[in-house]
Amino acid sequence: MTIRNPVEWGADFVSGAARAFGAAGHDIYREDADAALPLPAIRRLDLADLGTVLARGLRDFAACRTDVIFLCLVYPVIGLVLSRAAMEQALLPLVFPLAAGFALIGPLAGVGLYELSRQRETGGEVSWLGALHVLRSPSIVGIALLGLVLVGMFFAWQFAAVAIYDATLGPQPPASLAAFLHDVLNTRQGLIMTAIGLGVGFVFAVAVLTISVVSFPMMVDRHARVDVAVLTSLRAVATNPGVMAAWGLVVAGLLFLGSLPMFAGLVVVLPVLGHATWHLYRRMVGR
Repeated sequence: MTIRNPVEWGADFVSGAARAFGAAGHDIYREDADAALPLPAIRRLDLADLGTVLARGLRDFAACRTDVIFLCLVYPVIGLVLSRAAMEQALLPLVFPLAAGFALIGPLAGVGLYELSRQRETGGEVSWLGALHVLRSPSIVGIALLGLVLVGMFFAWQFAAVAIYDATLGPQPPASLAAFLHDVLNTRQGLIMTAIGLGVGFVFAVAVLTISVVSFPMMVDRHARVDVAVLTSLRAVATNPGVMAAWGLVVAGLLFLGSLPMFAGLVVVLPVLGHATWHLYRRMVGR
């Protein structure tokens, strides 16, 4: 074994850092050579395809359910912690926005599940450690950057929810849970808050679905740049607007069911949706 001196170690460190920055730059900006490459083909789907991808997602979950449950336990635990914190009177108006906001970061939480489905598709041995292979993906910088965008949208939704409450039932916190529910369901201001909140939340959900339904699985599957992956996701949604609208309703409905009781159902719903999203991507996007 050769023991290198500090100068050699320093040179290797600088060289490695330069390669890392170069890879990061490649994942952020399109070079002329990359821009000239053809974008992946987008296939047209029908509603029957949604049943197919959900069935395949369920099969993937059944095939590696012990591993996936381990990976997803943290999600309902976070949900319980946030909901418990929100039970404080001052935070009661954020209970629903917090629960609904999980859908905004779901595509990021699913990258490990996409990796498991990819490995199973290629006949590889699947274990919970296999999900960590996504950290070695050549597109990991792009995945992290787009993930930060989703996290930013999650917090923007929370700020929007607070602003809507302040403009309608606020700015004073509700006196109790019973009083808050009464105001929401039986007052004009409460109905206005609900209507505006649902509308604004819908806009956030559509934006996240549009930019992420294909982009995260695509970056797990291949070395795709952020702009190319997001553009491909936009094209996929534009090519299949009805099917994507139905998929959004399916995701919202299953997440709602999974949040009952106390987010426990997410242990099953999340991995099934994650695997199904991978198969949706594979059916929509050509090589």
